[in-house]
Amino acid sequence: MKKRIAIFASGSGSNAQKLMEYFRYHDQAEIALVLSNNPEAYVLQRADNFEVPTHIFDRHEFFHTDEIVQLLDKLNIDLIVLAGFLWLVPQNLLQKYPNKIINIHPALLPAYGGKGMYGDRVHQAVLDAGEAESGISIHFVNENFDEGEVIYQARFRIEPEDSLEVIKFKGQQLEHQHYPKVVENLLKKM
Repeated sequence: MKKRIAIFASGSGSNAQKLMEYFRYHDQAEIALVLSNNPEAYVLQRADNFEVPTHIFDRHEFFHTDEIVQLLDKLNIDLIVLAGFLWLVPQNLLQKYPNKIINIHPALLPAYGGKGMYGDRVHQAVLDAGEAESGISIHFVNENFDEGEVIYQARFRIEPEDSLEVIKFKGQQLEHQHYPKVVENLLKKM
């Protein structure tokens, strides 16, 4: 029986697409569902392109009911992967999926993490600080933003002439290269 993955995303979903591509014909795992808190998120179109079911939810359903937990349970989800998902994960999900929810962050945690630190905000902070390197962190999710145990990190050099767009591009290349493989390795241990 294939391991089943649920992806939570709030925006464009480039990492979600890389995961859907990677697991499309995988013999041991599949993307079973894409969930979003944003009905306008482009990730929903990407999921549709891969014929992956989607579920849109609001703040009340996510934080004040067990509907999401019940949906994931009904679909026999083994691993939850956050891919540009901007809300804190509630306690009922954390309890149901201990060490089975992971996130990717566009910096080398613990630096440049925490509430409000996502996307270009992170890259701009790294640039403003004059860092010589940055990278990505893949980590388990806990009750705090970006504080779960780090599973994997990859680094890149920042050249003096690198712009925000160049730093973002270098980081996305690492995300797309490593996130599917880290997910696959975690599933093998389950």
